[in-house]
Amino acid sequence: MVTDKKLDSQNEMHTVGEAAYRMMPHNLEAEQGLLGALLVDNRAMEKIGDFLNAEHFFAPAHQRIFKAIQTLVERGQTATPVTLKTYFEKDEDLSHIGGAEYLADLAASVISIVNAEDYAKSLYELHLRRELISLGEDIVNDSYSSSLERDATNTIEDAEAKLFKLAETGDANKGFVTLKTSILTAIEVAETAYKTEGHVTGVTTGLRDLDAKLGGLHPSDLLILAARPSMGKTSLAVNIAFNAAKAYADSGGKEGGIVGFFSLEMSSDQLATRILAEQSGISGDSLRKGNIKENEFRRFIEASQKLTQVPLHIDDTPALSISAVRTRARRLKRQHGLDMLMVDYLQLLRGTGSKQGTENRVQEVSEITQGLKAIAKELHIPVIALSQLSRAVEQREDKRPMLSDLRESGSIEQDADVVMFIYREDYYLERAQPDVNDGDKHAQWQERMERAHNKAEVIVAKQRHGPIGPVQLYFDPSVTRFSDLEQYHNE
Repeated sequence: MVTDKKLDSQNEMHTVGEAAYRMMPHNLEAEQGLLGALLVDNRAMEKIGDFLNAEHFFAPAHQRIFKAIQTLVERGQTATPVTLKTYFEKDEDLSHIGGAEYLADLAASVISIVNAEDYAKSLYELHLRRELISLGEDIVNDSYSSSLERDATNTIEDAEAKLFKLAETGDANKGFVTLKTSILTAIEVAETAYKTEGHVTGVTTGLRDLDAKLGGLHPSDLLILAARPSMGKTSLAVNIAFNAAKAYADSGGKEGGIVGFFSLEMSSDQLATRILAEQSGISGDSLRKGNIKENEFRRFIEASQKLTQVPLHIDDTPALSISAVRTRARRLKRQHGLDMLMVDYLQLLRGTGSKQGTENRVQEVSEITQGLKAIAKELHIPVIALSQLSRAVEQREDKRPMLSDLRESGSIEQDADVVMFIYREDYYLERAQPDVNDGDKHAQWQERMERAHNKAEVIVAKQRHGPIGPVQLYFDPSVTRFSDLEQYHNE
């Protein structure tokens, strides 16, 4: 290894007043050993280049040496003490430890390059510890400084967001997996589908035909559920969330899943009222107005008692940022478990702040959809995000939505694994009633209304791993419930 004298000089650059404070965690010998190994055999970069960066070194001189080696290797050139000498002859940090000759000393002191990967992992670990210490100091400083714009909750969310960012910057244990490993995983998924009634491999939606089309809601997938206002997208989202959570409770965890629901538009009690209305069969409007009979009230109480065991968690905090959603979702998974996440709705989320503003709304929505997809992959859960559609739908004669109707960003279509639209023909027919005196037109309209009454279509417009097409459902607007269309099965 490099002479003790040079090591002491290197330490002197970073340990002024060592007795007065604790030094940041570091290992200069490991840094020197790794740099020497790289200078002797550039192929060692292949083992460490995907997770180790220059900033992970403690000594500034070592950071620049590693960066220079990395740059030359990426160019396809050879990095040796000779090829690097001209870049470091006048480097002030190296002048204290022998100048450019320090590069030759690093290479000469190497006994074996076998330990290069171990050195790199050790340096990355030390870097994480230094970052954690800095983060802790930031939290302390933020906690001492109070302002009207920021409260303690903001500090906690910022800290969790920084921790998450630190965790995802690099991982020495991630990388390629063999085809054999991937095939074994695929066999397990297929076996689960074969053994499951209805051949649902993911989290059930509780809707037979929709499960048949999608195969359930699969981990790591981002699903977009979009519709024009009053089509019932929140109702369908609540139905799916509740069905999945109820299936989990009824089966003892064998089916369905624990559900997290971010409701940025409606309050948690409003969502609960919808679920109670649907389960008790009493109209939500009657519940709000108290216009119910004694026997209906008993049904209402019985339904509420049954729902207490359903693992559906609702967060109705308005105007959340995508980083806050990620933080809270990770916290929920850690504390209670999480098998599916619902977001109502996408356009009410905020970006990180740097991309906010009317002129940057497209970039902000793109950041949000990418963030939701990242949550799905990191937590290994399906994420369903509701979305608005543009007014272009209303300008067409055929009101069925298309992918081009997705509002504000093409990235929604690009990032999503599944895109679904809700279409209810009776909604538009009700608003196009002809004059009663026009006998033929009114008769045709009545016939179409009868055919469309209480029917809804969920149009699967994109599915990365399966077929597309419409799914017919029954919709009861009085209790905002979507269910299987039994007539469709009987036919």
